[in-house]
Amino acid sequence: MTTAVTRPDPPPGSPVRRPVADLPSRADKAFRRLATGAGLTVLVLLVLVGFFLVLQAAPAFERSGFGFFSTVRFDPSGAEPVLGVLGLLAGTVTVALIAVAIAVPISVLAAMFITEYAGVRLRGFLTGLVDLLAAIPSLLYGLWGYSFLGPHIAGISAWLTDNFGWFPLLATDRGAELTGSMFIAGIVVSLMVLPITTSVIREVFTQTPPGEKEAALALGSTRWGMVRSVVLPFGRGGIIGGSMLGLGRALGETIAVSLLLPQVPVLTDKILQSGGATISGFIARNSGIADLGLNGLMAAGLVLFAFTLATNFSASVIISRSRSGAGVDA
Repeated sequence: MTTAVTRPDPPPGSPVRRPVADLPSRADKAFRRLATGAGLTVLVLLVLVGFFLVLQAAPAFERSGFGFFSTVRFDPSGAEPVLGVLGLLAGTVTVALIAVAIAVPISVLAAMFITEYAGVRLRGFLTGLVDLLAAIPSLLYGLWGYSFLGPHIAGISAWLTDNFGWFPLLATDRGAELTGSMFIAGIVVSLMVLPITTSVIREVFTQTPPGEKEAALALGSTRWGMVRSVVLPFGRGGIIGGSMLGLGRALGETIAVSLLLPQVPVLTDKILQSGGATISGFIARNSGIADLGLNGLMAAGLVLFAFTLATNFSASVIISRSRSGAGVDA
């Protein structure tokens, strides 16, 4: 025979515990609807933007066909209008890859120092300093690169081509101008990519299990040995995802590259000499044209929209998988 156990009444004035219920409350339901609506709104906006670009780009695709993707020139004002995105896309990818190649190693080292080596006060200061770079308008980056960085980097470009001109990417034509190059544009864009890449990598590094880090140190590992054997394997996916997010950011940069590059579509492997164009910078420079030229710009924007969207989506998938710690035991 069992007897019921009664709990004593709580003393007067003590806080009343909230009953735990399996069913969501009214506030939970409202928040869920609000969050769902916000997510659907973003998807609807993306679809509408894509639909608008497709409609506006249709005349350009009808005139050029698949040749739009294999033609370098973009000249809608000539006697025989020519619309092509290959030269613009090549310049866009080249500048973005240069920016990522410079920004990613710096971002990894900065995130590693902030999370593993810096003290508490210095960590907060450096975190705010890196995030502050994202608040600087891209116009200021472009003006700084055009008026100050370009002339100084031209000397470095001359030294590179004099000593390493045997490498195709570092070769230049005789007497070529070294300002207004994709190399200088990539350096400026790398500073704009740095905040988002460092932020993503830092967040992934901070999620490294403390037990594994302490175990590595307890077994006699040095701080660098612990970072190399525990932190970096754990953050491998975050490094890749942050790099791809930075790539997506670099692909869409507009104002800075419109100031730094002459915006002449060309296929070239000589990144140290003046020349080149990007899709976004070319659109900014020629936004006043109309008729078929405007349709061609819309078609180029559609290509950039799809390319950037695919890059960012892939990065989001990789980052979401890296947070689970996949690859730590590999």
